[in-house]
Amino acid sequence: MLTSWIFWALLSAAFAALTAIFAKIGISGVNSDFATFIRTLVILLSIAFILTASGQWQPFGSVSPRSYTFLVLSGLATGASWLCYFRALSLGDAARVAPIDKLSVVLVAVFGVAFLGENLSFRNWLGVLLIASGAVLVAMR
Repeated sequence: MLTSWIFWALLSAAFAALTAIFAKIGISGVNSDFATFIRTLVILLSIAFILTASGQWQPFGSVSPRSYTFLVLSGLATGASWLCYFRALSLGDAARVAPIDKLSVVLVAVFGVAFLGENLSFRNWLGVLLIASGAVLVAMR
């Protein structure tokens, strides 16, 4: 089970759900950007601990410039996403913000096809459409 991508994806979804609930409670009376900063520090320390405990640190020179470029871009996108997500949570209901945030699933499918040359079947596109529709329906009042 530990080598199954489905197992890890489901865990990711569960933790993402808890993120929304814990964040909504935690940002009460806290600036959303500062709350994101606190969250980022916790993640940084947690990952450093995991790398240390598992002996998975790598020399920084072992990472190619291309990988650095895209990992930095990914980090910037993550930071922007988190800032926007916490701002949205500070303004709206978690049960409505999270589904709109998960429209990222739809965008990943579109970007994967457009930029990575991935192929999706008719059934896959139908699923993407259903995810988009579901997110919008859940977010509506």
